[in-house]
Amino acid sequence: MNKASVQDYQRLQAEAASALRLVAVVVSHNRLEHLKETLRCLLDAPAAQLAAVLVVDNASDDGTEDWLATQHDPRLQVLRSSVNLGGAGGFETGLRHAVAEMAPDWVVVMDDDARPAPGALSAFHAMNLEGWDAVAGAAYHPDGTICEMNRPTYNPFWHKRVFMRSLLGGGRDAFHLGTDDYAVTGLRRVDGASFVGLFLNVRVFERTGFPEGRLFLYGDDAIFTMRLTRSGHRIGFCPSLRFEHDSSTYTTQDPRIRPLWKVYYYHRNLLILYRLASGVFFLPVAALYIPRWIARVRHHGGERRLYLALLFRAIRDGLLRRTDLPHDALMALASRATEAAQESNRGSPSR
Repeated sequence: MNKASVQDYQRLQAEAASALRLVAVVVSHNRLEHLKETLRCLLDAPAAQLAAVLVVDNASDDGTEDWLATQHDPRLQVLRSSVNLGGAGGFETGLRHAVAEMAPDWVVVMDDDARPAPGALSAFHAMNLEGWDAVAGAAYHPDGTICEMNRPTYNPFWHKRVFMRSLLGGGRDAFHLGTDDYAVTGLRRVDGASFVGLFLNVRVFERTGFPEGRLFLYGDDAIFTMRLTRSGHRIGFCPSLRFEHDSSTYTTQDPRIRPLWKVYYYHRNLLILYRLASGVFFLPVAALYIPRWIARVRHHGGERRLYLALLFRAIRDGLLRRTDLPHDALMALASRATEAAQESNRGSPSR
């Protein structure tokens, strides 16, 4: 080995030794083809950029377990759950394991249908992270359009201008980053972000704890990141950390939530989020939104009894901040409401 080669080798070794140890946590449930593509993208990254990948298999029954058993990359670890913990439960389980067992400096989280674009991980390592506790990447659909569900947010109750825009009818655009924000270079501080391409310094867990797994799904990322911000942690949005999110969510014009049991988690968790965000203004905010949710029963035709049963349980538990309803108990509640509706329909006179 000549002198130049020795110097290059020593430089690379020094860079590897000084690099942050980054671990990816991926939560998966019955989306094997998506998971295959995500793992390919992650494991194509050199070990200096990504030290390990942890997959939380949320009781998949589509062949995911068998396929993962055939993968032998030494950086890949798998946690198999015997029951579906939901996205929230999967992220709590995965992050707790990664922090306790995999010695990361930072973790990056994503769903099984999301993955870093080429160059995203190297861009993360090139950043000056001093003073930042979390960094949110920019999520795009495969066609290159911005993924609406993953836009970082501001809390209107913490920012007067954002509050006024929201009060004047700005809708989602009033408190979510806009298209122009994705074209700005560098880090911009935000209050909340999604679990698609979110990089977290492990010190945040010491101070704020882990995501609340009992939320099951919907809003767990917004609630967790809002708690980080309220605790004094700094979350930055970096448009150059580009992620692909191959999700069809919110692409339909159907106003109904499908399957219908998700109505419970969606509205319960929104109330928990609204309380966290609005503080002393929570009751007026709840009074504004709850009648709107009830009015949506008009979209549900023959499912109105089930929709209302799930919604009113969600409102009760959300107001009381209860997250202790097991998923199987929720499914039993949905089943009983469905049977009651069917019995009522059979007893109704035909018209």
